[in-house]
Amino acid sequence: MARQEINRTAEMEVFVRVVEQGGFSAAARSLRMTPSAVSKLVARLEARLGARLVNRSTRKLILTAEGQTFHEHSLRVLADLDEAERAVAASAAPRGRVRVNTSVPFGQHYLLPLAPRFLAAHPDIQLDITVTDQVIDLMDERADVAIRVGPMRASQLMARKIAQSRMVLVASPAYLAAAGTPAHPDDLPRHELITFNFARHCDSWPFLIDGEGVFRPVHGRAEVGDGESARVLALAGQGIARLSVLHVGPDIAAGRLVPLLEAFNPGDIELIHAVYVGHGGQLPARVRAFIDWLAGEVTVGKGEPAALAKFAP
Repeated sequence: MARQEINRTAEMEVFVRVVEQGGFSAAARSLRMTPSAVSKLVARLEARLGARLVNRSTRKLILTAEGQTFHEHSLRVLADLDEAERAVAASAAPRGRVRVNTSVPFGQHYLLPLAPRFLAAHPDIQLDITVTDQVIDLMDERADVAIRVGPMRASQLMARKIAQSRMVLVASPAYLAAAGTPAHPDDLPRHELITFNFARHCDSWPFLIDGEGVFRPVHGRAEVGDGESARVLALAGQGIARLSVLHVGPDIAAGRLVPLLEAFNPGDIELIHAVYVGHGGQLPARVRAFIDWLAGEVTVGKGEPAALAKFAP
């Protein structure tokens, strides 16, 4: 009897995903199944129920009246099952696997170096970390948490701020020795600038001049798509980059990069969030433990020399 119940629940989950995705191929991709397997499962479900649930065509999928009824009941059953599982998970001791997706800079400079502390403190939790600058869909990738830098867009996801960091202009000592040190934002057109090739960063940099916030257009011969590439180019002496202290703080403290035009820094900050799928405010204990730990660990200058203090957010 238990085996039959499990199969019926799986059938409901696949059928609901087919309806949500609007077709067998899209549902198969999100479930990591083949389209033929999804189609056969729905056909088997229809045969067991003795009713057609969907009318198939080459362009779209249309629910029958029976399909609509089964879909509504399936949603209720699966919601009740999820609620029961979340109630148990929320009260349970942290254990299991936490799947984390993070950007390259944050992963390399903060999460990976700090991860051994978390694993030592939580012996019953395993971390599955993916480091990539590609923005993922948490549901499609089955990730528990994504670390995202920058402004949050409106979505159904939940987010918790885990850090914030001031932006700063930096260049290597070698570049400044060869090109000189800019004394005013108006000097920047005479320098090599490392800029970004995506909309929110590529056109201008903000400054505070005579007490007024202004933007200066910037153009660089080197354009990159992520902060780590900009950092690497700056370290290599290829020009001036604008990055967060959270990203380049250790380089500043070690003297590998030099902050520039601080008298004109407007003090704008970059936010770092832990993003997760919310379920009525409840989280599995393992996921909550990871987010709580991360928020407590990530601070600019923690464990770094005092030279970072003036650059704290």
